[in-house]
Amino acid sequence: MPSIDDIDDDTDQYLAFAAEVAGLTKGQVVARLVVDARRRAGAGREELRPREIEEPHAVRVYADYAGHRTYASFVPGPGRIEITSGPLAGQILRTPSQAARRIVEHYKPGVSSSRNGWAFFVVEESGLPLQSLRHR
Repeated sequence: MPSIDDIDDDTDQYLAFAAEVAGLTKGQVVARLVVDARRRAGAGREELRPREIEEPHAVRVYADYAGHRTYASFVPGPGRIEITSGPLAGQILRTPSQAARRIVEHYKPGVSSSRNGWAFFVVEESGLPLQSLRHR
């Protein structure tokens, strides 16, 4: 089994944190970093994607708030949200409610950000609240 032998405690803690936030293992985080680095270097994503990473099919969702539409990907299983548009693009949040709070905090900092993300986000394909996918 492959391993990384020379890793300091700070890096290990960083990987553990990143894995927890993304709903992945530390190895999957490293694999994604390698894939991203190779892709930026000009290689094709398909030929470099590690086979052991089995990502559940992401669902495109959006949220309309304060006159702004924010698109995101919802990953069933871990339930995480990756924001894919606007000034928050690239942020990965552990739950739909965390993502909803981040959007509210960004656009209206003075307003209470307490939100139910399952009702806040809409499934792009069906137009139904994200709640409609919660128990599938």
